[in-house]
Amino acid sequence: MKKPPSSNSPAPYFALIAVQFSFGSLPVVGKAVLTVIPAVALVGFRVGITAFVLFLFQRSRSSLRLENRGDYWRLALLSLFGVTINQLLFVGGLSRTKASNTSLLAVTIPIFTLSIGAFLGVERLRAAKVGGIILAAVGVILLIDPRNASFSSQTTLGDLMIVLNSLSYGIYVASSKDILMRNGAMKCVTWIFLFAASICVPIGLHSLSSIDIATVAPLIWVGVLYAAVIGTAVPYFANAWALARVNPSTVAVYVYLQPVIGFLMAVVFLGERVGMNFIAAAALIFAGVYLVTKKIKAVLN
Repeated sequence: MKKPPSSNSPAPYFALIAVQFSFGSLPVVGKAVLTVIPAVALVGFRVGITAFVLFLFQRSRSSLRLENRGDYWRLALLSLFGVTINQLLFVGGLSRTKASNTSLLAVTIPIFTLSIGAFLGVERLRAAKVGGIILAAVGVILLIDPRNASFSSQTTLGDLMIVLNSLSYGIYVASSKDILMRNGAMKCVTWIFLFAASICVPIGLHSLSSIDIATVAPLIWVGVLYAAVIGTAVPYFANAWALARVNPSTVAVYVYLQPVIGFLMAVVFLGERVGMNFIAAAALIFAGVYLVTKKIKAVLN
């Protein structure tokens, strides 16, 4: 098993927190956009705009050429799990289930990531790490409250798509570390989105033909742009940058901060109150994240 670079810098952890702020806002923005824009079309916009932004940025810094030709095929495969399949399942699932279901089912991401990482030999199933993920998952469940979810026959397909999305993303996170370390996060993520755009943009444009674009309100287009840049380009790069510096389970367990961040934003902007339920849930989540991160630091030291 390869160890992360020897560094005690807190930067990767701050990057992962920023990722959760970006990803955490997607269900709300996405739900609003999906009332007008078809799910597949939204994926096409997200992936296409992100690929364009990353391409321009990477070209301004250096060449896109990879030293190892085989890495092009590896990145093409990663793009399927990390973007194409992942995004189609997420947005498609979001349009067929409740936002609370989506948040609750997100607890499976670190579980899939740790399991796949252990199978591939990039993770060790240490007791503290497994315990931390379980502890944080319990905190998320307590915070969201399963009673707010609605796992009915009407949401079954959407719920299944969200679980498969979590599996796809877990495969991506668990298997992309080596290539990110070898080629650099920005270059790899750029290629991943270029490959994904070659699939997602054409099918997105085809799906878009089912609506009258002229009737789409400007605010919806702002939501599309937000979903592409703030909700996709920024967090995917930050996630990849952090993944090149910490283990996959650490990247995955930070997903559990999303509902905490969402609730705190509701407190600040909507005037909601902090209750004992939130305090207890947040304590469990932070304790779980600490256990996983603490073990990573022990390896680094």
